[in-house]
Amino acid sequence: MASSLAAKMGFHSLLRKQARHFNVRISTMESDLEFSCEMKWKGKDLFELVCRTLGLRETWFFGLQYNIKDAVAWLKMEKKVLEQEVPKEEPITLYFLARFYPEDVEEELVQDITQHLFFLQVKKKILEEEIHCPPEASVLLASYAVHAEYGDYDPNVHKPGFLAEQELLPKRVINLYQMTAEMWEERITACYAEHRGRMRNEAEMEYLKIAQDLDMYGINYFSIRNKKGTDLLLGVDALGLHIYELDNKLTPKCSFPWNEIRNISYNDKEFTIKPLGKKTNVFKFNSSRLRVNKLILQLCIGNHDLFMRRRRVDPLEVQQMKAQAKEERARKQWTNMRGEVQHAAAQMS
Repeated sequence: MASSLAAKMGFHSLLRKQARHFNVRISTMESDLEFSCEMKWKGKDLFELVCRTLGLRETWFFGLQYNIKDAVAWLKMEKKVLEQEVPKEEPITLYFLARFYPEDVEEELVQDITQHLFFLQVKKKILEEEIHCPPEASVLLASYAVHAEYGDYDPNVHKPGFLAEQELLPKRVINLYQMTAEMWEERITACYAEHRGRMRNEAEMEYLKIAQDLDMYGINYFSIRNKKGTDLLLGVDALGLHIYELDNKLTPKCSFPWNEIRNISYNDKEFTIKPLGKKTNVFKFNSSRLRVNKLILQLCIGNHDLFMRRRRVDPLEVQQMKAQAKEERARKQWTNMRGEVQHAAAQMS
């Protein structure tokens, strides 16, 4: 009787404990993480926990994304997680992704983990053709991706067929030419062999330096309609707002740099962009849904804040991070160079 009562009390205690927590699965570009969260947690509590777990300090680029109906949304930092429109089935699945892109990857991305997460996300977008990439650039990018994964090329190890299972090129590029998989591998490997001596983080940075010059890099596109009823696309990125025709995501019809915009506002479904110049016309457009308007505005505010931040002196924390990263990379380069010398000496003996 006593043991039965104790078991029942333990069960109810467990139920109360479970009711104070909920489970979350965070899907990063590299792995999945699972956390037990307190019911009272706000978005920032969960976000900070994820960043600490990853060892990520450059938090301002990232956010937690979730799907809602046929759109995406980002977890609000100051609002309780469970009071937002996140999926209610446990574990609640959220995606840790780069929300804002740097203007200059080499200057702004300090930590190796930050570079790596950006590299994985940008590579995925290129392969899924969310970022348009010309054939020659695609081959060069693929060679850096291979180097990042396999290290220096070694003909005794990396024999024909070693890339057979890898997805390295956009299907659009592959379909442009009458080339076999073996021929593509040969071209990629020829480039890969030239990268000898680079460390993984250096190969990933070279990849990002090329990718950031692609026309669709870092742009979020939204369907809009101007006052005349013409369907257009709005692009939001690190440099400003861009208006595109529906069939051309590469070249904007017009652009509004952040430093030339006085104000951005919306009322219901109508957006208004007010440029700084008094003689410049106000640009108005409509988007389809209020939820999309909120997303556009959030991206505008975040990108503008980072745009202004880049034009000020780095905070002390960032200066320290850059100094530490520089020292760490110098140490790694020295270790890598010493390894190269020892390898060459062993080959000669």
